[in-house]
Amino acid sequence: VIDIQFINFPGLIEELVREEITETSVFGDNFDPLNLESQITLLKDVRLLICKIRCSIIGGIISLDISWLPSRIYSRIYRVNFSELFKLLGIGLKRPIKIGFTKDGSELKVDANDLDGGLSIIIGRKGTGKSHLSKLLMLGLVEYGAPCIVFDVNGEYTNLGFYKNGEKNKYYSRIFVLEPGRNFKVTLDYAGKNVLSNILCYVLGLTELSLREFFRVWDEVKKTKRLTFRNILEALRFSTINDRVKEAIISRLYTLEHSRLFTDNDYELLKLEDVLIKISGGGVVILNLSRISALERKIVVEFILGKLVELLKKWVVRAIFLFAEEAHLYLRETYWDDIVTRMRHLGIFTFFITNQPASIHEDVYRQVDSVFLFNFKNENDLNMVSKVAKIDSETMKSIACSLEPHYCLIIGQVTREVPLVVKVRELDVKTMGETRNFFN
Repeated sequence: VIDIQFINFPGLIEELVREEITETSVFGDNFDPLNLESQITLLKDVRLLICKIRCSIIGGIISLDISWLPSRIYSRIYRVNFSELFKLLGIGLKRPIKIGFTKDGSELKVDANDLDGGLSIIIGRKGTGKSHLSKLLMLGLVEYGAPCIVFDVNGEYTNLGFYKNGEKNKYYSRIFVLEPGRNFKVTLDYAGKNVLSNILCYVLGLTELSLREFFRVWDEVKKTKRLTFRNILEALRFSTINDRVKEAIISRLYTLEHSRLFTDNDYELLKLEDVLIKISGGGVVILNLSRISALERKIVVEFILGKLVELLKKWVVRAIFLFAEEAHLYLRETYWDDIVTRMRHLGIFTFFITNQPASIHEDVYRQVDSVFLFNFKNENDLNMVSKVAKIDSETMKSIACSLEPHYCLIIGQVTREVPLVVKVRELDVKTMGETRNFFN
């Protein structure tokens, strides 16, 4: 049911207006031997439930291909039992992740297999429960041995290894929090040419000419000395490179040196593969980006994604589930296409969590497998999502606008394209992420 309306037939509105006007001015007794007045009054108050046909059941098998319509006179209409619907849809059978409960109290489980190899989006207004759902899905994947990485912009994933009362939970040993500049630093040599060239080019805006000169100096230093900022800067000062090019390279190197991600000390180096091996049987690497600047955040993300691609190509890691909170704040434009095409084939399966649907590239929406939609009032935002959803825009808009906090509309592969509304269940972990109020 997407809407409720009063029935309307020719002359009804005119009759209602006439009754309202003449109610107090016409005197006399009503003569109604056939008792038609009560029937007419009943007709005036009839309500219509506006529905959409989602699927059909033929021989006990559910089908999205609707090639026939039931009789509008002889059909029997009844409310479907959710538990029966879930069995017909065949969702949550192999590796169930408990999401929450429907309005009739039935428990909804999605299958971890349906999230594997896919692209998912969690969207909604602030305070509706987006991050809570992403944590629930993440821990559900970890239960089945999936390795996950989180770009934690607000520092709200860092305590997932604790119960609400502060005690350690079963996830504690499987969660690793990395904070750039504190327990996560890398050397130039470990970063390598490919990753570093992406950082210098896409994040710091170094031109191709300057980049070529930089790596010429890089190769010269590597032949005789360790690859450190000090040695490279010293070689640059004595080089015959054009002064403008030299200044451009030096300024970028100073930026990298002070970004806190890079170090010249080998004993401070933390290799990403060493951490990923620890979660190969299921776990989470949380990159706490809450204490660094916007530029440093982009540098860290560029490094992580570049290194992940290298490690996946070498089969150091089989696959990874990537949770990107507010991805538009740190993902460069060219990465949108990479994530939905090349990176998916390599084994990076992404969850985007945002309250700004328009910030996500349109190409991403075209490839989305599952959408988890919380309350939205802005019609422009809903238009963006409804363009690519496999249900009609009228349904999406009518449901999304009326969703209460923590209620979620799920569409896509995880529900076999049948839209389902669920109240997301609580988690007995320190989820954090609550809005900090002044008067509470």
